[in-house]
Amino acid sequence: MILALLAAVLLAWPGDPPEEEAPGARLLRVKRLYIDRFGSGEGAAQIRDMVIASLQRTGLFVITENPERADAVLRGSAEDLVFTDVFQSGEAAGARSNAASGRGASTRSRVYGALGAGVTESESIRIQERKHEASASVRIVARDGDVLWSTTQESQGAKFRSASADVADRITRQLLADLDRIRGRPALGAGQAREAP
Repeated sequence: MILALLAAVLLAWPGDPPEEEAPGARLLRVKRLYIDRFGSGEGAAQIRDMVIASLQRTGLFVITENPERADAVLRGSAEDLVFTDVFQSGEAAGARSNAASGRGASTRSRVYGALGAGVTESESIRIQERKHEASASVRIVARDGDVLWSTTQESQGAKFRSASADVADRITRQLLADLDRIRGRPALGAGQAREAP
């Protein structure tokens, strides 16, 4: 009876489940992309706008403002910080010497002597430096909720770009490099351009 039950289970077994398509292959099929808000701050909104402009220049996707028409959504978080970095240091050295003597023979005649010396030297350093730093963590999510691609980028600014603009360009460059890797193409060096597929 146990053998009959085991045979029935094996015959009813549907076999291997169908293989799911890899996220990379699904990412290659995305044609229309909606860029969601990256947070509520002014810096996050600015980085979002820069990512839109950077991705639009590649021609990889049709960027849409209507999430209902999109094949996938790019969402995440971003912040743009301006802060002052303060370094403060101080040193001090000092020496002091005192000597005193006194004599009294009666209540009317008293002689006292005192000697004192002191040397103090101090040095303090305070350096303030204004810094600008931007960071973003983003992902491309399919309509069914599966994450197809993600990256985290940070920047303190580039030679001719703000930190926010540099983060947006880094996100785009990383996406292009990952798409090239999925397609089996060699990665391009800095400054090289590739035609959109």
